[in-house]
Amino acid sequence: MSTQHPVAAELPPHGYIITKPVPGSDIPADYTFVLTRDEIYVPIAVRKPKGDGPWPAIIMGRGNGRGGLPLVEQKVALYSTLQDKMIARGYVVVYVNYRNEIPYHYETRQAARNVADDIANEGRTLKSTAIVDHDDLQTVIKYVRALPFVKDSKVGCVGVSHGGETILKAAAEMDFTCGVAIEGASHEFLTVDTGPNAPRIGSEVQYNDVNVARKNANKARAMERIRRIHTPILHIGRDPDHLQGIFKLAHEWMVETGKDSTWASFDHPAHGYPFIERGKDGSFHPNPAQQAAFDLFMNYFDQRLK
Repeated sequence: MSTQHPVAAELPPHGYIITKPVPGSDIPADYTFVLTRDEIYVPIAVRKPKGDGPWPAIIMGRGNGRGGLPLVEQKVALYSTLQDKMIARGYVVVYVNYRNEIPYHYETRQAARNVADDIANEGRTLKSTAIVDHDDLQTVIKYVRALPFVKDSKVGCVGVSHGGETILKAAAEMDFTCGVAIEGASHEFLTVDTGPNAPRIGSEVQYNDVNVARKNANKARAMERIRRIHTPILHIGRDPDHLQGIFKLAHEWMVETGKDSTWASFDHPAHGYPFIERGKDGSFHPNPAQQAAFDLFMNYFDQRLK
């Protein structure tokens, strides 16, 4: 006779905190290990205005998950002045890291769900498929929402490159207040061909033209994901980027499905230019395009988080 084993609920996310000073700032960082859906820990940094709050929160990240806590510390030091300006506007600022993505696993996976522990029968929280980086982002959003100094669960996300794609992937599986995808490298999310038949110059795929990206994308699969998004998204492109067509296509297909999507683009030579870095000597001199992009996404957050 078979026995039906119960499906164990996930533990609510919690964090273990190490508070350390931040170079060039009088605002420290709470370096925090956050419990994920499959019960490992990912590192983030939480910084906030002085006082008890509450304040809305902005979660920021860049690129693929890697490097652990040392990378988080490095990025906080690099963006400390930028974050200080965000904090001065009345935001909790969180820098997020997550696990390394399983290459192209997103193309075939279904969203992870809890399944019964039929073998050990120990009530373990087991998943139907491997947890990936945008699962970790969802966990961090839930953790930040629950912080006592975060106001009314108001949480926005801003990410560069794969960090922008991760926001779209997360938004297709949960709702949060708003997101900003900066040069969102959303080739997996939109199922754009990046294989041997993709247009290339040398080893670099060439999707600057939105029409070329559209022709090489699987629209039916992309639209199924986009239709599940209820979170407003601002997409920021970079005019000369070789993936500009992918950045813009995500916006165009969101608009086509009636989603709240906004597009802007600037001419700048550096990838990730709106994440303005602090110089090694402590200098902070954004050029006009950087300043305009920063003002744009912060005004976007002001309108939706405050």
